[in-house]
Amino acid sequence: MNYTKAKAIVEALIFASPDPISPKRIAELTGLAPSTAESLVKDIQEKYKRDKSGIQVVFVAGGYEMTTRPEVAEYVAKLNVGVRQGLSRPALETLAIIAYKQPITRPELESIRGVRVDSVLNTLLERRLIRVSGRKKAPGRPALYSTTPVFLQWFGLSSLDDLPPLTDLSSSSLPNILGSN
Repeated sequence: MNYTKAKAIVEALIFASPDPISPKRIAELTGLAPSTAESLVKDIQEKYKRDKSGIQVVFVAGGYEMTTRPEVAEYVAKLNVGVRQGLSRPALETLAIIAYKQPITRPELESIRGVRVDSVLNTLLERRLIRVSGRKKAPGRPALYSTTPVFLQWFGLSSLDDLPPLTDLSSSSLPNILGSN
């Protein structure tokens, strides 16, 4: 397969994939070496940058996906009004705690937040932002909660290493984590 065709196929795979597509998966689907797939993705990223396109290819949650550039976000937001429901402040606070303290149990979350989190956990589970990642070796074997690749995708993170560093995850620091006062 020639370079132009390979590049077009890789671009189409990134565009058509419902979730971020990994370089390994691109290689499996195309028969290309993973390093060649990575090189083609880099070329595609450069093409969008060079053309000053409103679209970009980004690496999130272990794979590549097409997204709109931040500078056109206000226009795209008008198109998507009401499409993606946001999270409540309690859900965001709980999600932030899980992201930084994972794996964590419900009682540990409730101890940090100072309120019950059953309903919030159900919402986060339904949206696939968190998952039960195991059981704690403690009386009652409580469920341990961790974030998912959907969480990474939702927040545009490549990995948990992209989270801003925290020295203290206390209730008073939660507004800072969430970017509000």
